Amino acid sequence: MSVHPLRAVDSVTQAKIHLAAAHRLAVLHELEEGIDNHFTVTVPGRDDRYLILPFGLHWSEARASDMIVFDESGKTLEGEGVVELSAQCIHAPIHRLSGARVVLHTHQTWAVALNMLQDNRVLPASQTAAFFHGHIAYDDTYTGTADTLEEGERLAGVLGDKSGGKHTVFMKNHGILVTGETVAQAYRRLYKLERVCRAQVLAMSTGKPLQVLSEAIVAQVQSPPVDDRHTRAEREQLFFEAMMRILDRQSPGYAD
Repeated sequence: MSVHPLRAVDSVTQAKIHLAAAHRLAVLHELEEGIDNHFTVTVPGRDDRYLILPFGLHWSEARASDMIVFDESGKTLEGEGVVELSAQCIHAPIHRLSGARVVLHTHQTWAVALNMLQDNRVLPASQTAAFFHGHIAYDDTYTGTADTLEEGERLAGVLGDKSGGKHTVFMKNHGILVTGETVAQAYRRLYKLERVCRAQVLAMSTGKPLQVLSEAIVAQVQSPPVDDRHTRAEREQLFFEAMMRILDRQSPGYAD
């Protein structure tokens, strides 16, 4: 099996490469809105500085060298460009209060379609959906565009800290927000969540009842087999390495 070559780089450079790759993958997977929405990563070794693509660049042209470092005040500390206001106001407080190392926020189509419904709950009606059961927090009150740090703090309160087990926020009438410890983990969640939402919306469109899995089956799905050949972290890394190999063929230059 061919694997993406490990890059002999420091942790900050690797974070920049993975962040640039995630932006380009979001274009490939139709999860983006051009220059809008935002992905952030806490700078390795720091808890108060964050990596982001400067506002104005299209996600398809993201490169590791483009990434800037900003703080919660919105000041650019390294690199050229500025952080968009809502990115600052949403992401910085969530990083600080939840402890998440990676925060991905999108308005991806199928998740937004589900979030436009009065009942926007993701149902464990498929194996993939079962993995998200109990890990999604729901923000049922859209308050308008985020232009203050208080809004990010409010969303962080909806998500809770890591001990609560939630890693995703469904933002009614708005979009979604996914967190993770690594870019690989967070992006895999983002990618799979869109497929879950698409399948649910399509199934609901038939007008027929959904067959929801029992809590017992959901628990079995979420519990890895004792003799599993790959840990969840290994699966996340293999997934992301495979996706980067696709980028190497279809959209090279993200690691520059």
